[in-house]
Amino acid sequence: MTINRRDLLGYGAAALGAATLGLPKVAKAADELTIAYNVNLPSWDPTTGPSAVNPTIQGLYQSVFDQFIPQKPDLSFTPGLLTEWGWNDDRTKVMMTVRDGVKWHDGSPFTAEDVVWSLQRAGDEKTGNPIQFVWKNVNNFKIDGNKITGDVVQFDPVYFKWMSFLTGYIMPKAYYEKVGAEGFEKAPIGTGPYMVDKFERNAFLRLKANPSYWGNKPAFENVTIKFVTDAASRVAEIESGSSQVTLEIPYEEYDRLIAKDGLAGSIKNVSDIGMIFFNDIEAMLDKNVRQAAVMAVDKELLVKRLLRGYGQPIATLETPEYAAFDASIKVEHNPEKAKELLAASGYSPKKPVKFTIQTTKGFKPKDYEMIQAIVGMWRKVGIEANIEVYEIAKHYELRAADKLAPAAFYNWGNAIGDPTTSTGFAMYGPSPHSVWDSKDLVDMINPLWGEKDEAKRIAGWKAVDKYIAEQAYVLPLMQYAQPIVHSKKVNVVQHVSGALLPALMTPA
Repeated sequence: MTINRRDLLGYGAAALGAATLGLPKVAKAADELTIAYNVNLPSWDPTTGPSAVNPTIQGLYQSVFDQFIPQKPDLSFTPGLLTEWGWNDDRTKVMMTVRDGVKWHDGSPFTAEDVVWSLQRAGDEKTGNPIQFVWKNVNNFKIDGNKITGDVVQFDPVYFKWMSFLTGYIMPKAYYEKVGAEGFEKAPIGTGPYMVDKFERNAFLRLKANPSYWGNKPAFENVTIKFVTDAASRVAEIESGSSQVTLEIPYEEYDRLIAKDGLAGSIKNVSDIGMIFFNDIEAMLDKNVRQAAVMAVDKELLVKRLLRGYGQPIATLETPEYAAFDASIKVEHNPEKAKELLAASGYSPKKPVKFTIQTTKGFKPKDYEMIQAIVGMWRKVGIEANIEVYEIAKHYELRAADKLAPAAFYNWGNAIGDPTTSTGFAMYGPSPHSVWDSKDLVDMINPLWGEKDEAKRIAGWKAVDKYIAEQAYVLPLMQYAQPIVHSKKVNVVQHVSGALLPALMTPA
């Protein structure tokens, strides 16, 4: 199976807002919860547009909508609206069983028709689903009671895994057809643990518990989520008691806050990595430059000094939670070797190779400071990089158009842990999520998209990861640890996907 750039729709990211006017400073009852969130919610349709592929807001979507197949906090898959799923023996059909007795937020019954309509809509390129290239691979669905079958057009080994990932949400057929896209934005409904009570764009979202929820009823009846995009403001929210939970703050602030009376914290490695894309332009066409750029970076020092020891240095785009993680793949930190490589291409600290590196500033903890440190490490071996700061929305826009600078910082999330959605999308040239277009890598990856032998597929991706590391086609930095600070009156269960889910929170 070959995927082209037209199939893999590019995406941007919406602008982030920070207003929090008109909200109570402190929750007034034990069943109320206030969260200071780090991004705004641009759209209520979790299956179309740039919001659908923004990993940071999936926790908001998962509070209101159910995915086909949910994941537990440890990323294991568990029955949800689909209680059973799988392939027939020759992988020509899919089979699913739909949960009975579920209701939409408006009280109407959830049925197998909603599942089929959602899958067909997701696979229709006219609807603008950014993952349409996955959903189009199964069609001709048939319903028999609560049983669904579908014909495989083109085998995709991660079809069911995507049901737990970006755009993998079930939408209300009758309601959506009645109110249309505009009406749905004004009054969205799902089958999830919370219902939308009030939404002020760029300001806040107020949720109320779904009394008819098919799963465990949320402990907090009312949840207010403030959109506070500035990290310092989120620190102030939690320190003042205006919010009871917040996330993604500087690690030194995390350590300071959890030492205060009344506050506690949770910090775990999540399925999110820091990386630097290399674009196959200008200086990055020189293998010596790429390898030197990778070898010059002391990842252990970055984690220790800038991230206060939180997180894990990595050498590939796979973390230990991913199916294709290979601990044997290592790239040494060797500044002297980096100097030798650069010298072979005619560069030195006195005559450095020059290029631009792009980065966000404040989107992830210490992102800008990390790039400053890396640029300093590069300068010592003969690389002079000019830092250009941009918003995350600009990164998405440039990446989809294949116009990133020779180097660009990004954080990559992969909640389903499959190599297709880490190495695959990030490094496959025809993908709008990639900017490295060399034919050697495309030819290695092409056969893996539709490989039916799972062991052979994973081994193939490990070989791709090893080759990428040898060629220095990308600079993986570290697996992130996500900092969450909360009141001691609230218990927080951290989800390894990085999604902050109020339905998992309980009063202490």
